[in-house]
Amino acid sequence: MSELRNDWTKEEISEIYNRPLLELMYQAATVHRAHHNTGEVQVCTLLSIKTGGCPEDCAYCPQSARYQTGLEAEKLMEPSTVISAAAKARAAGSTRFCMGAAWRDARKNKDFENVLTMVRGITAMGMEVCCTLGMLTDEQAAQLKEAGLYAYNHNLDTSEDYYKDIITTRSYEDRLQTLETVRNHDISVCCGGIIGMGETHEDRISLLHTLSTLPEHPESVPVNALIPVQGTPMENMKRVSVWDMVRMIATARLTMPKAMVRLSAGRVHMSKEEQALCFMAGANSIFTGEKLLTTDNNDLGEDMEMFELLGLKPRESFKDAKEKHLPVTT
Repeated sequence: MSELRNDWTKEEISEIYNRPLLELMYQAATVHRAHHNTGEVQVCTLLSIKTGGCPEDCAYCPQSARYQTGLEAEKLMEPSTVISAAAKARAAGSTRFCMGAAWRDARKNKDFENVLTMVRGITAMGMEVCCTLGMLTDEQAAQLKEAGLYAYNHNLDTSEDYYKDIITTRSYEDRLQTLETVRNHDISVCCGGIIGMGETHEDRISLLHTLSTLPEHPESVPVNALIPVQGTPMENMKRVSVWDMVRMIATARLTMPKAMVRLSAGRVHMSKEEQALCFMAGANSIFTGEKLLTTDNNDLGEDMEMFELLGLKPRESFKDAKEKHLPVTT
């Protein structure tokens, strides 16, 4: 059950996804134990280094320039400010620092040079650095790798069939091409999706099928629950249930056993008991801190209390690279 496979069929994933919930959780927990230390959770901090003014029309996103959400567009933050924020996150217990910029594709000017400076500075602290900057060229991916970038986030968001109902300004193939570009430069891939956007269970299964049949599974798979934001087309969507999150996380764990499955957006609305169910189902990574890009996130103090209660500890940085005996830049 815990073998690594890239040849899953949609029918197989559907059968897993639709198993009785308690049995699904048990099986996912068993596979989780086979591949991970169940007492460890990767603690990540996400900072919006360039907020708002994005030209894309992602229906869930308050950073789109097309929607009136009250969010003011800002310039790229200064490298020194970002590096200082990363140092505070490291001191608070984060081992991965993620930087997000509201761009359709990474800039080809001084802004990109400043991002490279940020990556170098934060990598030098011994933190894993992840960026999400939109689409990348080969040259940009090579420059990020040389600067020390550890991971790149580029979510597929939903199934290929439902994608066109959520986003029209960038194709599904564009997203897959960006993942290939990142992988070709030996950068760790972070890729997942969002549930609660009006998609069907079949769409969720299709998304997991796409992820689990990539040439290599993403090292990190964020599972996000939509946080409806006033002014976006999805402002009136209802919160997804914890059982939907558990089912999604458990199926991701069973189909991509070695991936870090990240309990991401939407966690702020979950009780400790609900989060514990997600950890039992195979989640082993979270974002902590006041903001998740522009939406509210869980307080670090509360997270540490939860870790104490559940007997969890933060996972060390670069653990995958160390276990594979790969060189680590610090």
